[in-house]
Amino acid sequence: MAHDHHEHDHPHDHPRGSELTPVEARVRALESLLVEKGYVEPAALDALVEMYETKVGPHNGARVVARAWTDPAFRARLLADATPAIAELDIGGRGGEHMVVVANAPGEHNLVVCTLCSCYPWPVLGLPPVWYKAPPYRARAVIDPRGVLAEFGLHLPESTRITVWDSTAETRYMVLPERPAGTEGWDEARLASLVTRDAMIGTGLPKLPELAE
Repeated sequence: MAHDHHEHDHPHDHPRGSELTPVEARVRALESLLVEKGYVEPAALDALVEMYETKVGPHNGARVVARAWTDPAFRARLLADATPAIAELDIGGRGGEHMVVVANAPGEHNLVVCTLCSCYPWPVLGLPPVWYKAPPYRARAVIDPRGVLAEFGLHLPESTRITVWDSTAETRYMVLPERPAGTEGWDEARLASLVTRDAMIGTGLPKLPELAE
């Protein structure tokens, strides 16, 4: 479901130092209890986290974006039917069964949210950020997306049209950001290094080439 806006807000708080957010504290407590009771092996938990951080993470989505930036035919397939196009790169699985990719363009920006819960394309973007699940983000991204983006540090021109895409259990969205200028001749691996998770959600933009060196 898409929501169109020309004007947009979201609290984007980060824990300071070693301070835990309430959600992180609850997860740590639950993890400790499960390990103490013998229900879960610490090594199994570590392996699961490592898998999502190193094997199933935002770098998968970055590969998809970089391929689309360098291969017009792949880009066309990606925007027409994302799931099989993404599978061409051996990326897929539970949580990414039906993917839709929406492309940013001059004067056009896309933002992804899940207002009902926190549906998220895990195989492509890895672990969802805490703020993606937070009720303030889920509500305000639709009501005031321009304000939300500003709180992430992304200030778009008033003339930029912002479309909000509401993910569901059936359909999950990913943003194809615009390729940064000054990257002519870059290979896919180098281009992928510019692509951030937030850029693929729409709360940020790719890194500038001069900052990626």
